[in-house]
Amino acid sequence: MIDLHLHSSASDGTDAPADVVRLAAAAGVTTLALTDHDTTAGWDEAAAAVPAGVRLLRGAEFSTSSPDGRGGEVSAHLLGYLFDPADPAVLADQERLRGERSRRVGVMTERLRAAGYDVDPAAIAARTGAPVGRPHVAQALVDLGAVESVPAAFETFLHKDGPYYEPKADTPIAEAIGVIRAAGGVPVWAHPWARKRGGVVEESVIVDMAALGLVGVEVDHPDHSLADRDRLRALAADLGLVVTGSSDYHGTRKTVRIAAETTAPEALDTLVARATGADVVVGGQ
Repeated sequence: MIDLHLHSSASDGTDAPADVVRLAAAAGVTTLALTDHDTTAGWDEAAAAVPAGVRLLRGAEFSTSSPDGRGGEVSAHLLGYLFDPADPAVLADQERLRGERSRRVGVMTERLRAAGYDVDPAAIAARTGAPVGRPHVAQALVDLGAVESVPAAFETFLHKDGPYYEPKADTPIAEAIGVIRAAGGVPVWAHPWARKRGGVVEESVIVDMAALGLVGVEVDHPDHSLADRDRLRALAADLGLVVTGSSDYHGTRKTVRIAAETTAPEALDTLVARATGADVVVGGQ
């Protein structure tokens, strides 16, 4: 089994990077990708934990914004695999995005505190040891007893139309594709039609990004309907894009299990063949 989208406590997952690797291996996964948000901080720990018979693709999930094809903009997530983590453009982009996350959380927690919810961003950061994002604020609200779960916190407090929400300035997706490619990596659009998360792009935007260097599209994802999967699969075939499938595992913050969705071996082979920025980590070698 191949699962190419997992998160650790280096960003907004609940399991340490090494534990993500161990849990994936225990679940029968033979190849996994660690793709924390806007950071490679978990790479070394994850690589050191890879057991014999398992392969690790080191990656990240880049926060981007995309034209929606209707004259507006939507949030988009871009998975970058096997890029050079020391590439100056990658480092600059990730540093800027982590700064945006910190600024955003500061504004949102200030609004929550003004409303009587004692959410302390410094305490959250000290507890998580990772760049703080909305999921960490959501967990703090759960810990306060304000809501029962992280999803409920998003629905009640942290959704984009709510009074506590603050946007962040994400990287334009075309720019992020260029950054990943220049660093020897392969960019794959994560869950492009996850409609329950908000607005999504028209097919024409994916066509445009393929022309700019997009390598693949995450078709099989828990937040995609069967009808959308069929449409995306056909579009990918027309454009020559690699089709991937992934769980988007976040530990206990989500109910999705590791390898709930998987990638075909031939798709993985194509991604690896296209990458020049980092090597696949092979356990036992």
